[in-house]
Amino acid sequence: MTDPMTAKNLQDVLDQAGNTVDLLRNSQIGAYIYPVVAPEFTNWRSEQRAWRETAVLYDQSHHMDNLFIKGPDALRLISDTAINSVASFPVNKAKQYVPTTPSGHVIGDGILFHEAEDEYVYVGRAPAANWLLFHGETGGYDVEIVVDRRSPSHPMGQPVKRKYWRFQIQGPNAWQIIEKVNGGPVEQLKFFTMDRMNAAGSQVHTLRHGMAGAPGLELWGPYETYDRTRDAILEAGQEFGMLAVGSRAYPSNTLESGWIPSPLPAIYTGDELRPYREWLGADSYEATNAVAGSFVSEDIEDYYLTPWALGYGPFVKFDHDFIGREALERIDPASQRKKVTLAWNPEDVAKIFASLFDTSGTPYKYFDLPLANYGSSNYDAVVDAGGTTVGLSMFTGYSANEKRALSLATVDADVPEGTELKVIWGEPDGGTRKTTVEPHRQFEVRAVVSPVPYAAAARQDYRGGWRTGNRH
Repeated sequence: MTDPMTAKNLQDVLDQAGNTVDLLRNSQIGAYIYPVVAPEFTNWRSEQRAWRETAVLYDQSHHMDNLFIKGPDALRLISDTAINSVASFPVNKAKQYVPTTPSGHVIGDGILFHEAEDEYVYVGRAPAANWLLFHGETGGYDVEIVVDRRSPSHPMGQPVKRKYWRFQIQGPNAWQIIEKVNGGPVEQLKFFTMDRMNAAGSQVHTLRHGMAGAPGLELWGPYETYDRTRDAILEAGQEFGMLAVGSRAYPSNTLESGWIPSPLPAIYTGDELRPYREWLGADSYEATNAVAGSFVSEDIEDYYLTPWALGYGPFVKFDHDFIGREALERIDPASQRKKVTLAWNPEDVAKIFASLFDTSGTPYKYFDLPLANYGSSNYDAVVDAGGTTVGLSMFTGYSANEKRALSLATVDADVPEGTELKVIWGEPDGGTRKTTVEPHRQFEVRAVVSPVPYAAAARQDYRGGWRTGNRH
């Protein structure tokens, strides 16, 4: 058992725990929380439908870290730690950032904004932020990094403040709302290009984006103008059917668009990474991360994933030296697992819910709506007809637009689209000690290997964008 009073860093936590898999599978932190934003503003079904049918306001102000990276070595720090090429990364462009360990396994990902000469902002989850911060502090780079951590998961009524608010206007009617807010036409720049527009009497930053399968913008500005800007956008959007999306529906949009948000950062083993584990705190994301699901291995490295397994293969560019390059050069991409969507069998999903009303037995693992994940990193075993594990289901929920339970998964390269596999839903032996786990039985759910993104609109409109893997 880990003693938080004596553990000074992640390495201490691991040494005291003895078994890293058991530590993470029994973490008491619970599921990943999208904090501060109200769970629902209307209801999550209507909010999901609005991003497909009308327009939505996503509030991304609270669930991601911001790193402000400034200095003559800022681009070198990024280049040295990213699988992506930065040979072309001009000011006012954004780029997805994917770092790997020396063994070539993914740590996490996020978005980098090139805001000014030698000035970049990283926005995303903690694993990639921590990796950038560690190397920025210890690698001899001439950079200054300011950290703005995500809002607390449980603010307990205390006031919360960020440096920026961050919104997205998305959906088929998004551009009409954007131009109404701006007070005139707004040029539809290329994907992931930054600019400015007017909003509520101020000039705000914009990024051309498209999370809901139609042209949209991400906007950000000083947190002091949060209320004024949000109100102005929602007022402008009223005639176009805009809905504010709550924290309950928000993360489920990725089921339709295809990004796997939180693979386990592959940093728990290897002597080369020991200094990093000694740098990470005993209360860091990596130390408290909850691993959930039916896939169980005694070896934590079986949870590590290569870029190809997560759909990041096209990002790998060997035009620069970076951490993990030698390991990735030795990998045959054709041998790697591939990212897919699994469409769950409706009758089987109905049985999961029906078990809640069976007074004579233990129910199957609860399937929460619209997102059924019950850990920070989710790993359900995916098996073929013979019971052999051929993949991992990693992000699970329900889409009111598709009227289907879906999960994002990575499966063996030779599994063709259209194959029926089974997802083992629920943990073995009645479940772990996680706070999100109740006594339950496992259930094998039939699931058909389907395209990613699953939504037809997203597949068409993301062409050339990061969801289809064509962006560098």
